[in-house]
Amino acid sequence: MLLSKQKKNQNANARRLLISINVLGSAGPIRFVVNEEELVAAVIDTALKSYAREGRLPVLGNDITGFALYCPHVGSDALSPFDTIGSHGARNFMLCRKPQTSTAASNVDSASSAEGSPTLSRRGGGSFKAWLNKSLNLKISTH
Repeated sequence: MLLSKQKKNQNANARRLLISINVLGSAGPIRFVVNEEELVAAVIDTALKSYAREGRLPVLGNDITGFALYCPHVGSDALSPFDTIGSHGARNFMLCRKPQTSTAASNVDSASSAEGSPTLSRRGGGSFKAWLNKSLNLKISTH
């Protein structure tokens, strides 16, 4: 009983934040309230559940390991799933699928490398980080 009272007191002392998460490919952001002590992984899980509950498209699924949460103010690197959401001082985020790496393509790449022939490149030839930076820069305009 004492443990549950302590937990309630800790939750009462934690600041709550209204965050907005833009899902790449979706029409609009998802907004919900979280404690600033919530881990990024838990926020991704909540976002995926809210997204599914609202019946949004495209269908994302519920595997949090396949997604990364980005903060435009922090930089182009994804937030660590073990960081707290309040540690970045931001309230707007972007949820993206992690780039898919197929084992078949990597097997072809390693076989091609061993033979001395050129390796296969990803479609488009660009990096995911460069594309994300470009996308974020388009949405952040200065007046």
